[in-house]
Amino acid sequence: MKVYQTKELKNLALVGGAKAGKTTLAEAMLFEGGLIKRRGSVDDKNSVSDYREVELERQASVSSTVLYAEYAGKKINIIDAPGFDDFIGEVIAALKVADTAVMVINSQNGVEVGTEITWRQIKQLDKPVVFLVNQLEHEKTNFDEAVRQMKAQFGDKVLVAQYPTNAGHGFDSVVDVLKMKLFKFPVGGGNAEVLDIPDAEKDQAEEYRNAIIEAAAESDEALMEAFFENGTLSEEELARGINQGIATRTMFPIMCASAKNNQGVARFMEFVTENLPSPLEVEPTKDAEGNPLTFDEGKETLAFVFKTAVEPHLGELSFFKVFEGSIAESADLLNANTGSKERLSQLFLVAGKNRTKVEKVMAGDIAATIKLKDTNTNNTLTTSKNQGTKVSDIVFPAPKYRMAVKAKTTGDEEKLGTVLREMNNIDPTLLFEQSKELKQMILSGQGEMHLNVAKWTLETIHKIDVEFFAPKIPYRETITKNAKSMYRHKKQSGGAGQFGEVHMMVEAYEEGKPNQTEFPVRKQDVHELSWGGKLVFNNCIVGGSIDARFMPAILKGIMEKMEEGPLTGSYARDIIVNIYDGKMHPVDSNEISFKLAGRNAFKDAFKNAGPKIMEPIYDVEVMVPEEKMGDVMTDLQGRRALIMGMESEGNYQRIKAKVPLAEMNRYSTTLSSLTSGRATYGLKFAEYQQVPMDVQEQLLKAYEEEQKEEE
Repeated sequence: MKVYQTKELKNLALVGGAKAGKTTLAEAMLFEGGLIKRRGSVDDKNSVSDYREVELERQASVSSTVLYAEYAGKKINIIDAPGFDDFIGEVIAALKVADTAVMVINSQNGVEVGTEITWRQIKQLDKPVVFLVNQLEHEKTNFDEAVRQMKAQFGDKVLVAQYPTNAGHGFDSVVDVLKMKLFKFPVGGGNAEVLDIPDAEKDQAEEYRNAIIEAAAESDEALMEAFFENGTLSEEELARGINQGIATRTMFPIMCASAKNNQGVARFMEFVTENLPSPLEVEPTKDAEGNPLTFDEGKETLAFVFKTAVEPHLGELSFFKVFEGSIAESADLLNANTGSKERLSQLFLVAGKNRTKVEKVMAGDIAATIKLKDTNTNNTLTTSKNQGTKVSDIVFPAPKYRMAVKAKTTGDEEKLGTVLREMNNIDPTLLFEQSKELKQMILSGQGEMHLNVAKWTLETIHKIDVEFFAPKIPYRETITKNAKSMYRHKKQSGGAGQFGEVHMMVEAYEEGKPNQTEFPVRKQDVHELSWGGKLVFNNCIVGGSIDARFMPAILKGIMEKMEEGPLTGSYARDIIVNIYDGKMHPVDSNEISFKLAGRNAFKDAFKNAGPKIMEPIYDVEVMVPEEKMGDVMTDLQGRRALIMGMESEGNYQRIKAKVPLAEMNRYSTTLSSLTSGRATYGLKFAEYQQVPMDVQEQLLKAYEEEQKEEE
């Protein structure tokens, strides 16, 4: 396999909505590049890209697939990314290492949900974009409407570089305004017949070409001067201007294809090799310190792992992009994140499940290796001389959908935890935790489909039957006023007995609150609680009624009850405890006695101190089409949301609200239903607030019933 130099590389991410034809396009590109001899299809379940069992069953991509093709002396690295928002993490990782995003548009549907969602990620990462309008062979295709929607949504930088003359059944021709020729494609691929543009199309073609020439001239001062001087650009100047315009995001050309019939794909690949930027020509990726990475082949090695996969009969596969230097087979590198040494015993160029060994990978290229012992996604591999440099991380979105998960067979619980850790390693947007507080295993992801795919994987691949159910809410308990209590623990059962008596007063803690004056505070301990808030423990004992050696036991009893609050079993917080009196027995008093006395005295005082339940409140931002805003607002208000504001963003409205976590269960499914999948949202923890009294009564009643069932 040839070792390609940086300037000979083109790195593409195929992105866009589900069913736009990205996988079919990738298949045709591999066929045209000679990597495969026969084109497969999603419908026939034999495409190179969608080869995983879950994808074959669903006939849709759920993971990105790394591919490559060789064309016109260039290597085109292709990452075929999923179209569903639930798998947006795969899209973001693909865009991180791609130099150009190819946004595939279904010509029947125009700008879809997936198009809009992906565009936001592209814009955030500032990546060059080319549009490819696909499926032009369908009878419902509407190229002009698709272009209108693209311009309305993405601006006047969207420029037609090709347009069909006979879209629909029988499609086989496009006017290419870059070449100013008519391309007539044979069905099934092969060399296009290149013809003169028909007279009826010349005016339209000139209009589109002039728009591209002007945009190309604007990409460079020298080209602008040439344009003003000559009124146009030469073919060489135009090619340079298009390359720079794409690289600097001053133009987003539209190409055309029927990937299913392999029509226009070879011309698109020619366009890729001639006009799309190499890694050297785009805005450089930054290292973790904000310094640009230059793809200098003479520098020390710096490679970034952007994806991890597990393949049958092969094990763990790590996909990386070389940002500086080069990597040869059997290279010894250092993981800059963990400090571990790694040997890259084999290097592969990957096309789905097909792998080709390569001896060396140059800066800018994408490849894979196997069985790294301590390297995961978002890790940087370097030479020891370069160990302080790390590539900036892929920023994955926070989870939006959570469920409690439990193995149906008790013996599978430990195995479930191990497998979920492995799945998180492969998909960093799939998170899980064993919540000590909720006594549940919580699985979090990007949506219901995301978690359903995880469930399928657990049950089908790993043979662990699981059930999902609504997770508990991490409430907090606290108090609003002072209360006193005493508790005597006395137990006599032959021999040494147990005796401890504790008198205490509890108060609500507030930052900066002065000590109470009823009892003198002899010693104060302030404890920052791991679950948030504080416990202030005041020793107010005068005259030795309780020996100081028993104070830690009293504190331990109180802490035990705070971990399982008196109202609902939730964590308690923000409380001041004053121990002001008590009694001891010269023989029977011991630590266990005072621990139990402290625990029960605290429980009694808490219940008389105006107890209240606090609930987690989240900041929620919803991006919703303007015409759907009313429905979304009504739904949010039904979830006890406090609307904080709204902002316009193109044809969308950004709604900002504070919403109780208890009201967000299955929100992603509801939002998708309300907006036909066009709205997206994000959420992050904001604060704890007191629940309304009617909600508190419901929670208390539910907890009482739960306790009765356990007795």
